Amino acid sequence: MPNKSMPARTKQKAKRAKRSAGKTRTVKLKHLTPGEWFEKLVAVQARLRAPKGCPWDREQTHQTLRTYLLEEAYEVLEALDHGDDAKFAEEMGDLLLQIVFHSQIAQEEGRFNVSDVIREIHDKMIRRHPHVFGETRAKDSAEVLRNWEQIKAEERRSNKEQAGGGGSQTEPPSLLDGVSRALPATLEGFQLTRKASRIGFDWEDARGVIAKMQEETAELEAALKAEDRQKIEEEMGDLLFAAVNLARFLHVDPEIALKKANAKFSRRFRAMEALARDSGREFKNLPREEMEALWDVTKNAEGESHIGGLAKAQARK
Repeated sequence: MPNKSMPARTKQKAKRAKRSAGKTRTVKLKHLTPGEWFEKLVAVQARLRAPKGCPWDREQTHQTLRTYLLEEAYEVLEALDHGDDAKFAEEMGDLLLQIVFHSQIAQEEGRFNVSDVIREIHDKMIRRHPHVFGETRAKDSAEVLRNWEQIKAEERRSNKEQAGGGGSQTEPPSLLDGVSRALPATLEGFQLTRKASRIGFDWEDARGVIAKMQEETAELEAALKAEDRQKIEEEMGDLLFAAVNLARFLHVDPEIALKKANAKFSRRFRAMEALARDSGREFKNLPREEMEALWDVTKNAEGESHIGGLAKAQARK
């Protein structure tokens, strides 16, 4: 390493040599295969969990990491929506780390390791695509999905038998098996109705689902009139379920759609607060009528901005 006692020319040569070595190392790392990069990541996480590793990493459990798993998944979706490939790749890396982290904890407890995780999904993809890797043929994606559900049902039945759960006390298999109750309510409803639709239990068109929402709205109004709190909760749930079903029918992910609606409300609300401050007042102190007027202003401003953006895009073509 260069030091103060070295001649200036020697120092410069040493610095150039160091930079050159760093560049060579970077180039070599860039040419690593995905498998090699994955092994390096696994090794990093193992080192962090080792006795002289990171105190925070060593304290984590499957339970404490649950929040981060969800957060990383949502951050991947946010990066995807923004169309930023660099951020998208970064966030997917963060999500991948969660898989490696959980696998490392399981390996330390002698339960399974990351190789088991990879093997399981590899074998599952082969098994559930017999139209690609086997002799089965599928004419379209709808048939692929029907076959997929049938294969999953057979797998669950086989797993129950292997676990000794094939007795008379077990519940009969259902097409809805496999939908986790740990899912957020909107995603659970989405998955339930999607599974039902795959065997033909579905609406003919969107008008039918919209009519169902109108029906549920009327029933909610009746419950409100009767001041029946239990019935209000039930009818509110039915209305939300119908809305989720409509989203699924229209090929819209309800969780993502609601996230975007939340962001839009937050954006407009903050804009209203800013407008109020510009006038020397606090938004919370404004009369309801002025609040509504500011909402219309921010909503119209967004519409004009959107139209202006479209016009510019068309002009560039």
